[in-house]
Amino acid sequence: MQDPNEDTEWNDILRQFGILPPKEKEKDEIEEMVLHLQKEAEVKPYERMNLEELEEAEDDFDEADRKAIEMYRQQRLEEWKCLQRMQKYGELREICGEQYVKEVTNAPEDVWVIIHLYRSSIPMCLLVNEHLSLLARKFPQVKFLKAIVNSCILNYQDRCLPTILVYKYGEIKSRFIGVSECGGMHLKVEELEWKLAEVGAVETDLEENPRKDIMDMMTLSVQNISAHEDTNTRSSDVMKPCIT
Repeated sequence: MQDPNEDTEWNDILRQFGILPPKEKEKDEIEEMVLHLQKEAEVKPYERMNLEELEEAEDDFDEADRKAIEMYRQQRLEEWKCLQRMQKYGELREICGEQYVKEVTNAPEDVWVIIHLYRSSIPMCLLVNEHLSLLARKFPQVKFLKAIVNSCILNYQDRCLPTILVYKYGEIKSRFIGVSECGGMHLKVEELEWKLAEVGAVETDLEENPRKDIMDMMTLSVQNISAHEDTNTRSSDVMKPCIT
């Protein structure tokens, strides 16, 4: 009887028509494929280690692994530094005028600083403080500060409060002075977030301005008033007597 695994043209034809089963792979070929797949799927031990474990186990690796470990260590170190920067703040801190230069003007160059000058007797200031506390937790890489205005600026007028100053590189990049510029007495935290995002201080996940609907209604109202006034003007012109 003819061997079905024999490499013949006739056997190949029979396999194409399904009369003979597919040819079995040689054992060593199969083993080689398994080893290859295992090697591809293998996770290097050092990829599961933290920086301290890498230091302790460094002598257990060969030269090729040591080079890879060094690159991996640098990558983990950068990730750690990035995480530390992102989690550096995370709260709205109170400072006084004596700390202003250190905490605000001389802050690290890669850090946005948002400081709220306030008086606790002004309700809008308390509302802004509540919103900034929430935003500080949402954006821990940004330094959020508050300071009683009298400790920083003498004789500052109440009508200019709340005052929100946005700093980067030791310079004021934007400012919101007074109730109106800060968003009004009914300010929502999303609206304040959008304001700060517009000047680049935070990277918001909001897709559009939360006040868009209100602004559209205000625009429509103004347009309606203008159209009404224009209609009245034309009606008055029609009713005027013609003097020759």
